Amino acid sequence: MNPAVVVEPSATAIGFFFAFVAATLGITYWAARRTRTTSEYFAAAGRITAGQNGFALAGDYMSAASFLGIAGMVSLSGFDGLIYSVGFLVGWPLVMFLVAEPLRNLGKFTFADVVAARLRQRPVRIAAALGSLSVVSFYLIAQMVGAGDLIRTMFGLSYETAVLVVGAVMIAYVLFGGMIATTWVQIIKAGLLLTGATMLALLVLVRFGMNPVALFDEAARRYGGMLAPGKLVANPLDTVSLGLALMLGTAGLPHILMRFYTVPDAQAARRSVFYATGLIGFFYLVTFILGFGASVIVGQETIAAAGKGGNMAALLLAQAVGGKSLLGFISAVAFATILAVVAGLTLSGAAALSHDLWVSVVRKGEAREKEQLAVARGATLFLGVVAVVLGLSFKGQNVAFMVGLAFAIAASANLPALLMSLLWRGFTTAGAVASMVTGSISSIGLIALSSTVQVDILHKASAIFPLKNPGIVSIPLAFAVGAVVSWLAPDGDDQAKFLEIQRRTTLGSG
Repeated sequence: MNPAVVVEPSATAIGFFFAFVAATLGITYWAARRTRTTSEYFAAAGRITAGQNGFALAGDYMSAASFLGIAGMVSLSGFDGLIYSVGFLVGWPLVMFLVAEPLRNLGKFTFADVVAARLRQRPVRIAAALGSLSVVSFYLIAQMVGAGDLIRTMFGLSYETAVLVVGAVMIAYVLFGGMIATTWVQIIKAGLLLTGATMLALLVLVRFGMNPVALFDEAARRYGGMLAPGKLVANPLDTVSLGLALMLGTAGLPHILMRFYTVPDAQAARRSVFYATGLIGFFYLVTFILGFGASVIVGQETIAAAGKGGNMAALLLAQAVGGKSLLGFISAVAFATILAVVAGLTLSGAAALSHDLWVSVVRKGEAREKEQLAVARGATLFLGVVAVVLGLSFKGQNVAFMVGLAFAIAASANLPALLMSLLWRGFTTAGAVASMVTGSISSIGLIALSSTVQVDILHKASAIFPLKNPGIVSIPLAFAVGAVVSWLAPDGDDQAKFLEIQRRTTLGSG
């Protein structure tokens, strides 16, 4: 493909875009008429089936980082992109066996419900909300950057205008439809994404006799070390740090954990994780084909020319193998991907602000239903504006890389306190707060001192912290601080409730 050729706006792409927006706004209208309580707004009143939630979980997880970011990363860096594909997947067994059932049995709307089940509410919820909002903010950066690149390509708009358009549409979904609308948008998006990615991968493989090895050999012949590690992550410590963050971060993502409250019982929660893992695993295998296919069929020069982070590789590939019709469909699918994930993130952030901070801390559980719903919608509007501002500030970053940072914060701020509260009798309120605060501050602080901020954004010659991902430092530190503080300041009241929590975790009673 000629390096001068880039994706151009087309009537087909615009048609698919408006068809998706119209369909999902219809779902939002339908859902809004069924969303009258906070339980319906945040958890669809627990009426989502295991199969539906499995598709919705997959839809929540298969984000712009997966579709646009990983494909772009593999197309430019080759083998190292597999770190993200595998890392995003391997955290799901941890979710299935350690997190899904206790979360459903103990919680209501947020993961803080579980940590606070046997600890003191006020300090735990404040610290948990801090961690959740940090994760949501970094995750939103990746989605909004991808959205800006995508809508700019589809309509020929400026990046800034594109981000504003996506923010406005997403706010409409979440503000009025809540979890019911978000769930069905996720289900539709997951189906579209799996269909579109599979179709695109098959069209790539047809050119190589349906033989992936032939595709990889051609990429290696053209670009040298595409099949060897080191083009993206050369430092072994950085590789381990990134892998830890991706593997453990899944079980700390607030918008993923929140989905377990939408099903009727713990068995449905486990089954939904099983379905989601299969769908997600298949999808990540496909994205690897898309990345190598783009590098060979489109060319790295063209991909780099279309955007700094390589985020347009999948769309360039669609145009190369299927023309404007396939480009239009894949563009609409990518938009659906971004919009659905942004909606889920915004909803989880709104739950942290309204349920954890306003209702549980400020109002001490005494807020009326109408007041809770009003605060939830106000928090949604606020987070929508935050998403737009973040998207404008981080223009040009690779979206998969930015999500890797969000995973590091989730694995540091949320997961240690969640696991220790479930598994360790000696864990205390002071330990939980110390762990969550340490995880949040250390991960965000090290990101600020890394080359991601110091070199890429502030354009300094070098960075203070040598690693790009802080997980190898911030995750063990959060576990250690939580354990040490609990040992130094034991609390009999916190320990006394442990057996009750274990019973509720296992039996779902109480």
